[in-house]
Amino acid sequence: QVQLVESGGGLVQAGGSLRLSCAASRRTLSPYAVGWFRQAPGKERESVATISWKGGTTDYADSVKGRFLISRDNAKNTVFLKMNRLKPEDTSVYYCAEGVGTYRYGTRPREYGNWGQGTQVTVSS
Repeated sequence: QVQLVESGGGLVQAGGSLRLSCAASRRTLSPYAVGWFRQAPGKERESVATISWKGGTTDYADSVKGRFLISRDNAKNTVFLKMNRLKPEDTSVYYCAEGVGTYRYGTRPREYGNWGQGTQVTVSS
């Protein structure tokens, strides 16, 4: 079973940037879609950005379109989320997960599994 580890979170001022990484070990991520999701206290987990196995298809939540960019480097078995122009409402724990099944693509959290442990992103105003 793949192990996903997120990194790159932290505390940043509004308007700043962060780049999150999702590194996979134990097997390759390349046949799987990967998604970034976030969950704030008392709220449901929501999809932030997803990317297909080759990277040719991406999807973003309306709240992050134009500010966030998801990408993947299959040679490094890693998926990235570049977050620009961060807002206090982006504060959350960010998780990555892989799609359920190879060569399939979806945008909903229920279509993903093998979740990482999460990384905290805090944006101060």
